[in-house]
Amino acid sequence: GYRISTSGAAERQGIVHRLDVGTSGLMVVAKSERAYTLLKAQFRDRVVEKKYHALVQGHPDPMSGTIDAPIGRHPQHDYKWAVTAEGKPSVTHYDLIEAYRAASLLDIKLETGRTHQIRVHMSAHRHPCVGDLTYGADPTMAKRLGLTRQWLHAVRLGFEHPADGGWTEFTSDYPDDLKHALETVAAESR
Repeated sequence: GYRISTSGAAERQGIVHRLDVGTSGLMVVAKSERAYTLLKAQFRDRVVEKKYHALVQGHPDPMSGTIDAPIGRHPQHDYKWAVTAEGKPSVTHYDLIEAYRAASLLDIKLETGRTHQIRVHMSAHRHPCVGDLTYGADPTMAKRLGLTRQWLHAVRLGFEHPADGGWTEFTSDYPDDLKHALETVAAESR
């Protein structure tokens, strides 16, 4: 029942930005052409605040930090991305929320927004997102936790509302599959 902007690729009209396949959470969809243009500019100018939660294998050291490593096409697999010298600048900030026996829940803020950025950066630091078989996660752990996708969720999105310029924030709870996996990891750590 809502009209959306007709801007953007035909298959993604009105969609201002995207999430990786298998990543859940918040996205922005514009209702008008003006809103689409203003929101796209905010993403381009890095005004938008994007926060993700990721359950990663192991325990990052340090527990809070910044990964500043360029991302480009994977040299052998065209469906993947990788940290490469020829890649585009990519910056990911992370903070530990909670450490479990075999995994860590991280709060992640993106400074840039490259395709698969969180997944590539965490994998390059030997802490792939739990369930992310494309980027090196342990398949037995994913199966034990009942995951068929990476444990990655866009939890908060903030931007200047195109109607009045006021700061607007939205949050999103974890979906059932991620909630169940997190509860299982926590129970196994007791």
